[in-house]
Amino acid sequence: MLDSHVFDITRLIQLAVAPVFLLTAVGTIINAVINRLGRAVDRRRQLEDLVMAYEGDERDKILAELEIIALRIRLSLGSIASAVFSALLVCLLIAFTFIGAFITFDLSKVVAGLFILAMVSLTMCLLMFLREVTVAAKSGRHVVTLQDVLDARK
Repeated sequence: MLDSHVFDITRLIQLAVAPVFLLTAVGTIINAVINRLGRAVDRRRQLEDLVMAYEGDERDKILAELEIIALRIRLSLGSIASAVFSALLVCLLIAFTFIGAFITFDLSKVVAGLFILAMVSLTMCLLMFLREVTVAAKSGRHVVTLQDVLDARK
């Protein structure tokens, strides 16, 4: 009897390993998006310090770049939210897998549903990440020198 329970628990742990690897991948994606978000926020701060020092076309270019950066930030935040939601669903999936082993109620449909929702959320995360990278690659950039930054802080 004890051997049967050990076998069942061992099987459950084996089933939980794949979702754990998925959590590692999602964590890596979150890290990559957070790094891009940080760079966009830093750039926004730099341009916000400069915008008042310019007039005319130069100011319009800075404002246009700020709009693009705002879009990039929204896409990054959406991507992060989707990735975190996906990770939470995977955690629930693992929990329900173990809970299902100890109760008589069949939770296989719940586990399958959680997996599908986690994959949909991860797909949304990756699509927003791809869009953010595309927007960043296609956008022009106003060239800011160190002297511009120093002048703007005066």
